[in-house]
Amino acid sequence: MSAPAPSPLAVVEAEPLPRQEEVLTDAALAFVAELHRRFTPRRDELLARRAERRAEIARTSTLDFLPETAAVRADDSWRVAPAPAALNDRRVEITGPTDRKMTINALNSGAKVWLADFEDASAPTWENVVLGQVNLIDAYTRNIDFTDPRSGKSYALKAADELATVVMRPRGWHLEERHLTFEGRPVPGALVDFGLYFFHNAKRLIELGKGPYFYLPKTESHLEARLWNDIFVFAQDYVGIPQGTVRATVLIETITAAYEMEEILYELRDHAAGLNAGRWDYLFSIVKNFRDGGQKFVLPDRNAVTMTAPFMRAYTELLVRTCHKRGAHAIGGMAAFIPSRKDAEVNKVAFEKVKADKDREAGDGFDGSWVAHPDLVPIAMASFDAVLGDKPNQKDRLREDVSVAPGDLIAIDSLDAKPTYDGLRNAVQVGTRYIEAWLRGLGAVAIFNLMEDAATAEISRSQIWQWINAGVVFENGEKATPELARKVAAEELAAIRAEIGEEAFAAGKWQQAHDLLLHVSLDADYADFLTLPAYDQLIG
Repeated sequence: MSAPAPSPLAVVEAEPLPRQEEVLTDAALAFVAELHRRFTPRRDELLARRAERRAEIARTSTLDFLPETAAVRADDSWRVAPAPAALNDRRVEITGPTDRKMTINALNSGAKVWLADFEDASAPTWENVVLGQVNLIDAYTRNIDFTDPRSGKSYALKAADELATVVMRPRGWHLEERHLTFEGRPVPGALVDFGLYFFHNAKRLIELGKGPYFYLPKTESHLEARLWNDIFVFAQDYVGIPQGTVRATVLIETITAAYEMEEILYELRDHAAGLNAGRWDYLFSIVKNFRDGGQKFVLPDRNAVTMTAPFMRAYTELLVRTCHKRGAHAIGGMAAFIPSRKDAEVNKVAFEKVKADKDREAGDGFDGSWVAHPDLVPIAMASFDAVLGDKPNQKDRLREDVSVAPGDLIAIDSLDAKPTYDGLRNAVQVGTRYIEAWLRGLGAVAIFNLMEDAATAEISRSQIWQWINAGVVFENGEKATPELARKVAAEELAAIRAEIGEEAFAAGKWQQAHDLLLHVSLDADYADFLTLPAYDQLIG
């Protein structure tokens, strides 16, 4: 099929960047504009549907598997398309933004897959959006190297057969890209990220023996998966590559999507590669959707909600069973630890926790899992090697022993743990430190030996909001109130100022981060996403 006549160009409203003309070509912008013209109206309808569903949850305080899609779940005959060779073994995946150094290190890391992130690990400055695309093009053409200006250390790609397979993650449906407009309105960030990457790299990736592979974030329903599938069908025809070349792995990181896993795979079945079980975004989604559901939905400190909590076990075991029943990969959650170059004992304890986590996932039937740092790749690899051996995956483990009732996924009160005062302080600390870095254009931030992304800030501010609105009383007798949150936030801001010094404090965006955290944590109207008001304050 020949490409349709190009639409009027999307208009770039930004300061010029080096080499932007290689990404923002007339043909690429015409493709993005055509995606926008065809699919943004449906995106808008689906965002409105999210609000309607959230209102229904507020009314009922419950969720169930969809009666209208029961036939899809009951039909045992359908499967997703077989995995391409480059995506058949996914036992360890590393995640990170697409800056130049990370691009080289992630590809060289020894992981099977690199999640090249334009979403939660990347603050969407125009520079990050455009130069991230440049870096991926350069990686595929082997025109990439990097010398660290501070250390003088140089980085270059290993041999092609040693590099990780790239699975790119565009932004979620809720975010706009203010620098690209079409007929007077911003283009959704998801279509910008997907469109530029697909247009420039789809054919090149096929020539490299791989393909345009994607992670789809923040999905809330099978209808949103259907929209992505229709985009894939159109895009493949537009550039003239075979249908089914695209592969997509969907992050099941919202509570509503957990009730539609089979339907999501069904909608994407010709393009589906698997599902992933996240953690912080999933908990954030539970708070967001059940925030007015009363005491039984109040989450304890985020670090007390491990993947062994009963409602989290229900979620992960249902995901493995669903994926394997339909021939898809089940990918586990993140090991976020950042090794310390100074404290061997800290590393020893953390490595043991990472190993136990990855041993559990491999034992549960997952086909692979995520790490945030190259030093964790061997640990996760050993856990999956021990279970998989020479097999590329364990999709033959059907987990027919798993049975999950609708209520199991939202049995938050099955946890013994309670919110603590230290938990409040940690949420303020981490939220402030992350938002400050994000406002400076950094989306992946090392905080207290953990690699944090936007999902961390979302669960932090959501917990502050929930505890205050639920009237939680901490173990020290203090009640969660706006006044207490402001007091703790002021103390933490003063502690940061003392820690880093006046000059660094003044050069950062600390007061702005403090104010934004309190705004989204204390406002009576709960913001759907922290990144929406934060994007209005992001420079560049």
